[in-house]
Amino acid sequence: MPAPGRDEVIEMLATYGDRTPEQVREKIDSLELAWLIHQVEQRQGVSLDLDDDALVGMSTIDGAVKVLGDALT
Repeated sequence: MPAPGRDEVIEMLATYGDRTPEQVREKIDSLELAWLIHQVEQRQGVSLDLDDDALVGMSTIDGAVKVLGDALT
């Protein structure tokens, strides 16, 4: 299964707090990040072991897409 793209990341973040994709902001807070990582692990069937630099890099949607792409390939 390929790494999630921008639209998929937004869709996963929208499920946190029962929001629409349009309500998801570019900046990802710590609770959203934990939710996103959990969702990716569940959907991909993997366990992500991301270091602090990777987690800091996931503070935006674009950053999360890049880090996840690197981690899952």
